[in-house]
Amino acid sequence: MADLSVILFDLDDTLFDHGTAVRAGVAAHRAAHGGAIAAADEASEFARWTALEEHHYHRYLGGELPFLDMRRERARGFVEPYGLDLTDDAAADDWFGRYVLEYRAAWVLHDDTLPLLDRLAGLRLGIITNAERAFQVDKLETTGILDRFEHIVASGEVGVVKPDARIFEHAARLFGVPTDSCMYVGDRLATDALGAIDAGMHGVWIDRPGRATDADRELAGSRGARVIRSLDELAAGERTL
Repeated sequence: MADLSVILFDLDDTLFDHGTAVRAGVAAHRAAHGGAIAAADEASEFARWTALEEHHYHRYLGGELPFLDMRRERARGFVEPYGLDLTDDAAADDWFGRYVLEYRAAWVLHDDTLPLLDRLAGLRLGIITNAERAFQVDKLETTGILDRFEHIVASGEVGVVKPDARIFEHAARLFGVPTDSCMYVGDRLATDALGAIDAGMHGVWIDRPGRATDADRELAGSRGARVIRSLDELAAGERTL
């Protein structure tokens, strides 16, 4: 293994607790509607929102939808059973914007994020995220960790999304290092860990929920991807990069 000089991270559900914020945001936004949408079962509605997020996020990753259209389609799909019309883009943007206010109010880091960043103090750190830069920088500023990172690479600014090798290569160029001296840590096996490996980096998949199947682990192992359950597992060796 080449000597590592840079550690790069995904943001959502890797350092930042996106799942908790989404759950809180969906619940609060539903409550603000009143009526049937507020009275519906919380668990099933959260599951439905999450499924819509995953579906349209992958359409965005595949280049089928721009970022804003991804959000609009999620909003439209969620309210459709309640007869709400968000056909107009402005109406969909307004609805999603009000959800984002509730989502933003619940922004928090994972419990293991700050301890890890403290242990990695002095190392060169960065972010590669599939999102709009301003929105992700806002998360980093609000949670107090923006100054921990030398570079923030966002797909909305670069014009390509993970797992495209070009976004990983772009990050390495910003740091002025070869890709094989970079480690990338993210919560998606294919998009993050394997995407990084395909670009020549060392890929780490953080599987916080423990949902990895035997097939997932076999694939990760065959491609050289490390699988962890917590950022605490990085602390043992990465400080000596």
